[in-house]
Amino acid sequence: MQRAGAQCGLLTVPLDYANPDGQKIKIGVSRIEHKTSDADYQGIMLVNPGGPGGSGLNLARIGAFVPHQAGDPYDWIGFDPRGVGTSEPRLSCDGHYTTLDRPDYIPSTAGIEQFWLDKTASYADDCAEAGGELLDHMRTTDNVNDMESIRKALGAEQINYYGFSYGTYLGQVYATLHPDRVRRMVFDGVVNPEDAWYEANLNQDTAFEKSMRIWFDWIADHDATYHLGTDGDQVRALWYDMRDQARASSFDGKIGPAEWTDVFLGAGYYVYSWDVYAQAFADAVNGDYGLVEAIFGDGGPSDDNLYAVYLSTECTDARWPTAWPRWEADNWRTHRVAPFETWANAWFNAPCHNWSGQAQKPVKVDGHQVPPILLIEETHDAATPWAGAIKVRQLFPRSVLIEGVGGSTHAGSLSGVSCTDDRIADYLLTGQLDARQPGRGSDVQCPPVPAPEPEPSTSARSLAPATAPAGAGLPADLRQLIALPVR
Repeated sequence: MQRAGAQCGLLTVPLDYANPDGQKIKIGVSRIEHKTSDADYQGIMLVNPGGPGGSGLNLARIGAFVPHQAGDPYDWIGFDPRGVGTSEPRLSCDGHYTTLDRPDYIPSTAGIEQFWLDKTASYADDCAEAGGELLDHMRTTDNVNDMESIRKALGAEQINYYGFSYGTYLGQVYATLHPDRVRRMVFDGVVNPEDAWYEANLNQDTAFEKSMRIWFDWIADHDATYHLGTDGDQVRALWYDMRDQARASSFDGKIGPAEWTDVFLGAGYYVYSWDVYAQAFADAVNGDYGLVEAIFGDGGPSDDNLYAVYLSTECTDARWPTAWPRWEADNWRTHRVAPFETWANAWFNAPCHNWSGQAQKPVKVDGHQVPPILLIEETHDAATPWAGAIKVRQLFPRSVLIEGVGGSTHAGSLSGVSCTDDRIADYLLTGQLDARQPGRGSDVQCPPVPAPEPEPSTSARSLAPATAPAGAGLPADLRQLIALPVR
């Protein structure tokens, strides 16, 4: 950050804004100042990478990667939301939670189901102990209040904002509660505010099924490289056969069915490293699990900060079903049509069933008083399905939606697709958007983020699931900040 010319510090804010003179916490904030003359200055641009729980401190650097130097007139403001990264206190509950002591995600026996019920309840208990009073003040509305504190501390009348994934929901709530403070906003990977959050995860499951089928079809189209089959359904069946083998006996004591699912989740999120995942799949079919294991990691203790904050926000932003049979019925029904991710996602969120933080009714998003904003979404985005972008376009009647037609990459703007990225630049420089079209579709149609060329060898490639193509858009380290929750 220092090499990028950033200034960094901590901003003191109330733990509870209803009691502003009470306990205080600190928010990590960074600023990269505008590179134009003061006469051309266009204000502060807050950024959020999603999650919830993603660290945004380094994301202030993205201004340098907006085409046509359109980021130069802004002060780019990164921040670590409360509980995240450099903010104080930093929330962590159990760094051993994802170590290799897990059965299959699919609760095919009462014993497996009870294992996951006990494990997720234990994590909720650990967070209650670690977080204490903080857990009652980790909602999106608390983050909105912190954004207002940042605005005031910087002496700005209005904010500009660039949010990815959950960051689009944070922006929606901010704009609803403070429409007069909004100047320009870009939402990429648009969350449906009416699904927060139980329904959102079920909808993700069916969307991931579609995005994975697109990846299986891509592998089939490149059978000359990967030799996994010439038909997408054939490739898909082979992938599930491998998961079944993992269920029968973990490979080398490391890769069981849960780990096998986790390894390939990134292929459903992004196209950037499709070739890496395809090669890992092909190697495993041939008995070599080295690349699969490298993607998964060593299975040892890890930093659970993102996960702890993710739950702290989603579990309390809205009420979750209190009866486990409701979860059970909904997820089995969804699993029947979307077996790839349904139960993995269910257990990822299951600590919300026992969460100690007090859940509240979510804000009713309403953008009728908000200036024109830019929405970006690919047709088959799995993490934030297409219906969410259409709903937000409806709720923000002056918004314009760019569709990456046929794509399945999540929050992939600034990836070198000029049709999209040039429009972002024009909007940031001038405030101008394309004309809004009638109906309930997109307003502008652009190519999606392109899939990589198939590679028979990945030894020189990063294994990160969110690696940007060389020379196109954001560099890999920034792309990785646009949060992908890790199982």
